[in-house]
Amino acid sequence: MDHKIVSSESEELILVDETDDELGYLSKQECHDGAGILHRAFSLFVFNADQELLLQKRGAEKRLWPLYWSNSCCSHPRKGESMDVATVRRLQEELGIQAELEFVYKFSYQAQFGELGSEHELCSVYLGRTNQSYSMNRTEIAEARYLSRRQLDQELEANPDEFTPWFKMEWEQLCNKYSDKISAYA
Repeated sequence: MDHKIVSSESEELILVDETDDELGYLSKQECHDGAGILHRAFSLFVFNADQELLLQKRGAEKRLWPLYWSNSCCSHPRKGESMDVATVRRLQEELGIQAELEFVYKFSYQAQFGELGSEHELCSVYLGRTNQSYSMNRTEIAEARYLSRRQLDQELEANPDEFTPWFKMEWEQLCNKYSDKISAYA
């Protein structure tokens, strides 16, 4: 897939309140400036047939958390775009794959990345499975790999600072509060 540009700081994201009611639209850049403005987002956890999770290391050019390990795919629906359309689009743009996705839960969080900005998202978390080989978009992803649940837990324990804050929060919730769901995948 190489180096295809699939997002920009000027694309309009969907502003929401804590109950996910739409409040308007703002550029991606403005949503991530300072302490951030609450906007709609999603995180996808895609597993293979061997029950391994596909992880990605975020691209070096990412404004927030560049070269940190994170879940398979995370992004935002754009103005006028449904979550279903956005998740399918982004999996294709970043990894060149399709997966049947199951919505699990949504939560809001705020995480500051030094002086460069923040994530402040109401994030919908999905689980999915694919048998397709991925093809990384190098503008978005520096590396990708599959890990078993055990391997991932060991890496998170040994090197927690190498992972994005939302990924760590989501993985903990999936393993603890939604263990029945995650057990079907991992």
